This record gives sequence, structure tokens and C-alpha cells, in this order.
Amino acid sequence: MLGISADSLKAQEKFRDKHSLKVPLISDEKHEMLEAYGAWGEKSMYGKSFLGILRTTVLVGSDGKVAKIWRNVRVDGHADQVLETARSL
Repeated sequence: MLGISADSLKAQEKFRDKHSLKVPLISDEKHEMLEAYGAWGEKSMYGKSFLGILRTTVLVGSDGKVAKIWRNVRVDGHADQVLETARSL
């Protein structure tokens, strides 16, 4: 498991340390991996459109192929859904 963000490595290290995360964080400031997985795109807030992170979870099977993608992820219960799907692979 790992997290990917468009934030700088320094910002990610600060976030990781602040929240005592054990998950590795990857910095993708050029959005290459984020775009490849469909996790970077147009968003809107207060009537303004902008590009940003689209909360997405990608489950990759042991064969290296994408097994499932969750888009517009909400935190509550999401980890349980991913774990259940991963166990069924």
C-alpha cells in the first residue's frame, strides 16, 4: 500500500510525520502517475474549475494488473471495502 500526491516530497514527509503514517508516500509533482491512473482531473469548488487530485483507490493484484478502481472515495468504511475486495482476489 502506498499514497500518491502532487505535493512535494518535503510536504509529504511533514504530513506523514504529523499523522504518524506508516504508509509510504510518493510525490508526483508532474502528475504523470496520477494522470495514468485517472486520479488527476478537473474539479470545482465555489463555482470555479481547477485541476487537482481526484480521490481514487486503485487495487493492483499480485499479477500486476488493476483489479478494481474506486473513484470519488469517501473515508468512512472505504478501507473495509478495499480489504474485502483484496481478500477475494
